[in-house]
Amino acid sequence: VQTKKEESLPPSHSQNIPTFYFPRGCPKEKVNIDAVIAKIEKTFSEFPNERATLEDMGKVAKACECPLYWKGPLFYCAGGERTGYVSVHKFVAMWRKVLQTCYDDAAKFVHLLMNPGCNYLVQEDFIPFLQDVVNSHPGLSFLKEASEFHSRYITTVIQRIFYTVNRSWSGKITCNELRKSNFLQNVALLEEEADINQLTEYFSYEHFYVIYCKFWELDTDHDLYIDRKDLARHNDHAISNRMIERIFSGAVTRGRKAQKDGKISYADFVWFLISEEDKKTPTSIEYWFRCMDLDGDGALSMYELEYFYEEQCQKLDNMAIEPLPFEDCLCQMLDLVKPQHEGKITLHDLKRCKLTNVFFDTFFNIEKYLDHEQKDQFSMLRDGEGESQEVSDWEKYAAEEYDILVAEEAASDQWNDGYEAELNPVDHQKASVLKYQMEKRPFFEMPSHLADVDLDEYDYDEDFE
Repeated sequence: VQTKKEESLPPSHSQNIPTFYFPRGCPKEKVNIDAVIAKIEKTFSEFPNERATLEDMGKVAKACECPLYWKGPLFYCAGGERTGYVSVHKFVAMWRKVLQTCYDDAAKFVHLLMNPGCNYLVQEDFIPFLQDVVNSHPGLSFLKEASEFHSRYITTVIQRIFYTVNRSWSGKITCNELRKSNFLQNVALLEEEADINQLTEYFSYEHFYVIYCKFWELDTDHDLYIDRKDLARHNDHAISNRMIERIFSGAVTRGRKAQKDGKISYADFVWFLISEEDKKTPTSIEYWFRCMDLDGDGALSMYELEYFYEEQCQKLDNMAIEPLPFEDCLCQMLDLVKPQHEGKITLHDLKRCKLTNVFFDTFFNIEKYLDHEQKDQFSMLRDGEGESQEVSDWEKYAAEEYDILVAEEAASDQWNDGYEAELNPVDHQKASVLKYQMEKRPFFEMPSHLADVDLDEYDYDEDFE
């Protein structure tokens, strides 16, 4: 065997390659840490014994050049929950470390909220931050006297954060996912916007109220879980039984404890309702794709489409409407989606499609399917082209449903009191909160203190199969 002649390698130039990976943010020009610390020390000097309580942390957050509602995370990260205050020395040591190791807002926020030794955020990590928002935001002041509502509002906001931000579906939000989202911009807006309902992406109380009421209608025994029959009643049995089976199969839900009993939690319902009412967002497209992909091979086959369409045909027959033969329906859907590979539809195909809501509704939502059938193709395409529309399908739905709930509440009050009630959403919220409080409805558990917000109903550690 001829021995291979060793070739002399050129000298390595790897040391000349500049650093290009910055998991904790790209270091900016030299930050004058001492100047920032001096500003913080000056702020602490205004407090008795140079100790800051949670109420004082707004001033400290500003001295740190952070948005106001970082005050809770700053306080808890410096150990404030143990003693009820933070000393200047402890806080300065904590913030100096953050400035030396975290170079952008996403890295700093994750560091403040995460458990020691982690580099990501799980759902429970958001509870102290959101509890502080509930306690101190002027737009939620009417909730102060109804603490049993706090845990459910917080649960809803956490689910909305993960629905939008956690693009990996891992149950763990990384710095990179936070960077790519608009969540921190919304946290900054909490300071500027007194009306919490204007922050429609995460924090809106009205949106929470709509989701909660929809769940309350289905959860007849009010144990915070619903089964297949309960969910089938949603929107007057509009969703097919085969799709409901898929939702309960674990394709899009967490927590095997609940699934063993054939139930899903309130948190799962938040994901379901937002996905059901807005089928154009990346998460909702992934949600319904997971449900329709029966064999989990990453593509929708013609067999899988036919499986869901069969039940739609049965429903149409029961309504004395002649269904379109599957072959004709399939031609329409393939024209709509224009898949890149013949004979199968991928997630990428659906994300390119402007009318994913029409595609999904055709296979499992009879009411919306009939609505689309009554519209002409041109008007649907015009709707689909309005990609830059400011108001999403979810926001439209939530606004309409909230108005209906307000009107029903007012009509009920008018019937009971014998006079016409003036419709004021804020007054309505206050009245509703107090009304539920007086009736002692069991939907909310009264949290005795911060750590008692119960998120045990979710099994976060297990990723989706």
